[in-house]
Amino acid sequence: MSNLLEINNVVKSYGDYTALNNVSMHIPKGSVFGLLGPNGAGKTSLIRIINQITMPDSGEVILDGEKLAPHHIEQIGYLPEERGLYKSMKVGDQALYLAQLKGMSKSEAKKRLKYWFEKFDITAWWNKKIEELSKGMAQKVQFIVTVLHQPKLLIFDEPFSGFDPINAQLIAKEILQLRDEGATIIFSTHRMESVEEMCDYIALINKSNKILDGKLDDIKRQYRTNVFEVGLKTDSPEEVQQKLSQNFEVSPADFKSLNEGLKLNVKLAGGNNANDLLSFLTSNGQVNHFVELVPSANDIFIQSINKTI
Repeated sequence: MSNLLEINNVVKSYGDYTALNNVSMHIPKGSVFGLLGPNGAGKTSLIRIINQITMPDSGEVILDGEKLAPHHIEQIGYLPEERGLYKSMKVGDQALYLAQLKGMSKSEAKKRLKYWFEKFDITAWWNKKIEELSKGMAQKVQFIVTVLHQPKLLIFDEPFSGFDPINAQLIAKEILQLRDEGATIIFSTHRMESVEEMCDYIALINKSNKILDGKLDDIKRQYRTNVFEVGLKTDSPEEVQQKLSQNFEVSPADFKSLNEGLKLNVKLAGGNNANDLLSFLTSNGQVNHFVELVPSANDIFIQSINKTI
């Protein structure tokens, strides 16, 4: 898969403070790329450079094969964490104005706005002022303005802030639909459950350095522990546990289950695989729970950050 965006050896300092220290990452076309890290890690500095709000001290950014230049602004849509709508301006007038700043004609902007306002069922908001809307309602307008000009690259910084679960799910669905239609998306959030749901690739920045990046599934495989939660209904739990201990690493487990019985964490060892474990369990009782403890994005985030402390 080719890359839409390439960040090569980018350095950015503010006085004596280094915000980005020789950071490189590649964002594949048609993907959702999670840009992760604790507060102050350097994420916002990188996003500002991509949007040409600031320039790197050294290094370069390549967008679709070309060195980043002012004309690329029309190919980027940016939803900042701190929203930027004019509170006293009417929704419709503001949306038209911002669309034209991105190079759209007034007629084309009206056509696309009609589509999005009908899709989100907000046509009645056209003549309302932003200050008359709730935070979540204003968020919907900001989202529409961000995607309206159909940019190649979309950057969403905490896009679900202010949304209730129903509307957060609606926006998540729209982001994935935009990806499926060909957009490339940089997604920055502290909500790790959203990373699990949406991201194809991730990069983790901490203290101005990139400490991890790659395809999310590949990273999870690197962090897997080969531990399985096992629930087994058996007439001789102590005997089964003793037999298990001869070939596997076994420890007590505490997980929610509708079934009573033996509950264990079992780690594969000595060349055994999951089929070996399952075969043993089925021959010694009724298996009612068998789940590999795959590390979550949150687990990986915490482990990786702790290694750098």
